[in-house]
Amino acid sequence: MSLRPILETRAAQPTMEGAGVHLHRAFGFQDPSELDPFLLFDDFRNDHPELYQQGFPWHPHRGIETITYVLEGSVEHGDSLGNTGSLGAGDVQWMTAGSGILHQEMPSGNTKGQMHGFQLWGNLPGSQKMCAPRYQDVQGKDIPEVIDDDGTRVKVIVGEFWGKRGPVDGIAADPQYLDVYIPAGVKKTFKIDTYRRAFAYVFNGQAAFADASRPTGVLLEKEVAGHEVNIRDMSGDRTLVRFGTGDEVTVQAGPEGVRFLLISGAPIEEPVAWHGPIVMNTQAELQKAFAELRNGTFIRPAH
Repeated sequence: MSLRPILETRAAQPTMEGAGVHLHRAFGFQDPSELDPFLLFDDFRNDHPELYQQGFPWHPHRGIETITYVLEGSVEHGDSLGNTGSLGAGDVQWMTAGSGILHQEMPSGNTKGQMHGFQLWGNLPGSQKMCAPRYQDVQGKDIPEVIDDDGTRVKVIVGEFWGKRGPVDGIAADPQYLDVYIPAGVKKTFKIDTYRRAFAYVFNGQAAFADASRPTGVLLEKEVAGHEVNIRDMSGDRTLVRFGTGDEVTVQAGPEGVRFLLISGAPIEEPVAWHGPIVMNTQAELQKAFAELRNGTFIRPAH
């Protein structure tokens, strides 16, 4: 077994999307090969309705899959094919945009005004970019949870883990998407297929992602004032941890425990032509998509 080294830890950056939704972006619109097959990850946790209630009005997607995981509040959605629905706390929606779809997502807070959740974009290989759009809406009660003797809890959203299989299937990147809680002071090792790209996103508590004997953080080389120095990095709330190759990730939970998403997928390793919500393989395909948006032929008739 080989421990996956940490290539990088970085804080999610505040940004705005949609009609003025304040969120934090862990990655996206940078180097698409970095976490191939994943393109973007947004953390839209917010406790102030005025910062999210304008939502994400009608917009197109083609060539990707979007994965929305709601923790608190709800998201009403509708699309150009006539589909409508609502995602509540604990629910997941995996939308395969395929050949193209126009949709909207309008968030509502819970009784405390909280609207918490995440959205991940997964790329589609060229052979599937023009497939028929589809949804997989999964209620929280249908997501299996495994509880270990030490109190570790893992919700298996996609993929197989500890003998449980998540309810979402048929995804191009064959991903594993886990919601993990580790109690205070517990050290845990998770197996990940060697050939997958992998990252963790910490959203509650703290942890050291390394083979550490105590949660003092990960020893990293960073440049400070023009000099390379070794510092301890304790990954906390809204922190992305990007892993190198290997088949294990070891996590030492901090004094308050830690909750994080652990996500991995098989790289597609194809050219990426990307502008906004449309991701194709070539600039010609990208230009064609936007031309179809302009002339009204973007949405393909259902067969």
